[in-house]
Amino acid sequence: MAADSPPLVIVASSGTGGDMQPFIALARGLRQRGRRVLLLVPGWQEAAAQASMLPYRTFGSAEEGQAMLGNPGLWDERKGWGVVWNGLVPHLGAVRDIVRGLPDGEACVVLCHPILVPMAALARSARPDLRIVAAYLAPSNLCSSHDCLAAGSLRIPAWVPLGWRQALWRMIHRTMIDPLMLPGLNGARARHGLPPEAHFFAHMLAAPDASLGLFPAWFAAPQADWPPHFAQAGFTAAAPDGAAALPPELERFLDEGEPPIVFTPGTGHQHAQRYFCIALEVLRRLGRRGLFLTPHAAQLPQHLPPNVMWQAHAPFAALLPRAAAIVHHGGIGTSADAFRAGIPQLIVPFAYDQFDNGWRARRLGVGEVLLAKRLSAGRMRRQLARLLAAPEVQLACGDVARRMAQGPEAAGLLDRVEAALAARTA
Repeated sequence: MAADSPPLVIVASSGTGGDMQPFIALARGLRQRGRRVLLLVPGWQEAAAQASMLPYRTFGSAEEGQAMLGNPGLWDERKGWGVVWNGLVPHLGAVRDIVRGLPDGEACVVLCHPILVPMAALARSARPDLRIVAAYLAPSNLCSSHDCLAAGSLRIPAWVPLGWRQALWRMIHRTMIDPLMLPGLNGARARHGLPPEAHFFAHMLAAPDASLGLFPAWFAAPQADWPPHFAQAGFTAAAPDGAAALPPELERFLDEGEPPIVFTPGTGHQHAQRYFCIALEVLRRLGRRGLFLTPHAAQLPQHLPPNVMWQAHAPFAALLPRAAAIVHHGGIGTSADAFRAGIPQLIVPFAYDQFDNGWRARRLGVGEVLLAKRLSAGRMRRQLARLLAAPEVQLACGDVARRMAQGPEAAGLLDRVEAALAARTA
């Protein structure tokens, strides 16, 4: 490989569909620009990698992924990080293995999900000059004390002093995050001759050479405690299947009556039986039509009435503009799709960034938040009724949809990604 050849871009992600699709979209865009790209995904997401038609490598097995998805703790705000991290620890050498296998002198750079930054940093034991770019899908993973709307399910009011917020983050990291994450991380680092890390999130924020925010400033403005060499690139475009036609049976359902309310707890959620039972009761009380979206049909009520339909998947870009509202978990991809469609959102967060994403949607005036642990038919009915009836919510939804339409085109977003890959973040 010639020394002046463009570097190989290793695009690494992990998680459910909302985590995978933005990175696959970026990898496709880079490939179309002539970049050499290699996807790195968990084994249980191999089908998504195959569908991308890009070169790829996997880590871990499909069985490991299914065991993780089958663990109820995955959707617990206190246990979830441990479930995810324990699944990654045996495979922290995955990027290092790829880098070691490259021909001598071949340049490469890693573009990765923040949870895989420790994996990429471990590869520096084989290539000390490896450039790492972290791409943040949601602002909560930056752990800012300045624009801190929530710490898990704990709402942080705006009047809370900055010092108190900083103390809260230190306590969370010291008592909950570091004891859980550092043993596996430092064990792997020791095996490859790298020094231990004292703080997990400090390492995750500091190890990259550059960081990107895949969300716009009107959703989360840059903060003083975000990492250096940070650039915002905006939400990625709709998922690759966004322009796909709706299934014929779904088209018929949509044509038969008023726009339905869409309910989804996320593609990876397999423990949402109570969520769907409550949703069915809420639709009955409101007298509305509904659409249940989940690939895991076993968690649905046994019998759905004619005014409620189930689908395993549906392209949101085609579906949501024809929906009355969406009730979802607060995943950043689903939130962005609802912003584009200009419809109200009721966010029912379970874990991870979902709480913060929900409160940001509420701050924009387009949604409400109902914590999963406080979920009831009465609360869901009241909040949905208000969202559907309030003129100010409809106005805010239209305003946010216009902001989405005015955001950077795919080419502009890729320009910012390439600048970060090439150390031109300034």
